[in-house]
Amino acid sequence: MSEVQTMSVLDVLQKELEAEAKTTRKMLARIPNDKYDWQPHPKSMNIRTLATHLAELPSWIGMTLNAPELDFAKHPYTPKVINSTEELLTYFEETLEDGRAQLAKGQEEQLCEEWILRNGDTIYTTGSKFDMLRNTMSQVIHHRAQLGVYLRLLNVPIPGSYGPSADEMEF
Repeated sequence: MSEVQTMSVLDVLQKELEAEAKTTRKMLARIPNDKYDWQPHPKSMNIRTLATHLAELPSWIGMTLNAPELDFAKHPYTPKVINSTEELLTYFEETLEDGRAQLAKGQEEQLCEEWILRNGDTIYTTGSKFDMLRNTMSQVIHHRAQLGVYLRLLNVPIPGSYGPSADEMEF
């Protein structure tokens, strides 16, 4: 029997978290300390906001598993203030450790429970806790790709994600 056939859903999520953490860590480490206020367009987030959100996403695992919803009307979004790549990496490692711990103590039955993202009466999304955990992993990948575009525009070499990047290839 292969490893995948014997893994629980939580084990699969843990494995994915670890794989994405390696790539995320490499990307976050490339942010120049003097570019945290830079943004590519007035409608875009600045690097600080984007990178902080990317670094905090592993903390959404516990929030999803341990609560039925996130209501921004009751719990306004107040991101941690990050001012350097060292602070950012430390924060990422803290949230990653929390995400690991939450997955380790999670129960498969929780994954079928309903979870809601809302702002008061405005519902953004409803689905199972599993759906939200998968969405969180997708958000990691999505925002990491955004950060890659930001770094490319700043002429910062991009690390490979699922293989070597153009900056790592020898032509």
